[in-house]
Amino acid sequence: MHIFHSIADLRSYLRLQRQQGKTVGFVPTMGALHEGHLSLIEASKAQNDLSVCSIFVNPIQFNNPDDLARYPRTLEADCAMLAPAGCDAVFAPSAEEMYGKANASNGLEPSNAYNKPILKFDFGPLEHVMEGQFRPGHFNGVGIVVSKLFNIVQPDRTYFGQKDLQQVAVVRRMMIDLGFQIELHSCPTLRESDGLAMSSRNRNLMAEERAIAPHIFKGLTLAKTLLLSGHTPAEVKREIAAHFEQQPSFRLEYFEIVDAHSLQTIEAMADAGQTALCIAAHLGKVRLIDNVVF
Repeated sequence: MHIFHSIADLRSYLRLQRQQGKTVGFVPTMGALHEGHLSLIEASKAQNDLSVCSIFVNPIQFNNPDDLARYPRTLEADCAMLAPAGCDAVFAPSAEEMYGKANASNGLEPSNAYNKPILKFDFGPLEHVMEGQFRPGHFNGVGIVVSKLFNIVQPDRTYFGQKDLQQVAVVRRMMIDLGFQIELHSCPTLRESDGLAMSSRNRNLMAEERAIAPHIFKGLTLAKTLLLSGHTPAEVKREIAAHFEQQPSFRLEYFEIVDAHSLQTIEAMADAGQTALCIAAHLGKVRLIDNVVF
């Protein structure tokens, strides 16, 4: 497995591979990998000659400096997982490599390590709900880094996890608007045996927090059951609020019942496969998200 830290070296490698007629699958990540990420590599390997994984903790998609500082960085361990999974190349750039190094000549303070982009993405209604409502600027950062990575890697197909449902919707819209000729694949969320969605942030949970973290998925399962038995979305939202009131260790940030593609709230169940239950909750210092689509 090749490991690249520079854009030029990765492009040179990929150019040679394409000259041999190879197709490229791409899995963008922020590292701290788990089995969910490896399932994306597996999906890529099944459809492409070559699989590339990026590992980059993108500073411009964090609106909370403490959250950015706490995000786990485990490149060596990540590469040790990717190699036996059959990943062909890892791209692990620095922020300076991705955005350029800031200096006095470009009008920024010399103390800024990287050149913060001035480009702004506005995803309209897609970003003004749920994650976008509570993390202003998050999807602007996601749009910028994913579009840069697409331009660098130029994959034939790309793979994202459904756990980040809103991110998938934003990336899908960006690809349409910018005309990327890339197939987007949203892959199922992988869960631990107790139902907790696999997430890089899970490793930041204290032992007692990890023990109760599956209440998030239990809440989603309860909500799905209530909707399927005829309860209205308003009734279900009240039940889920009560569910978390009984778990004082959690601070429920949002629970929404939305259309799986538009992400706008719905007043009744949508067609099969179009109803999404989305949740975000704080447990200690860790913020967790999850969803189910049915």
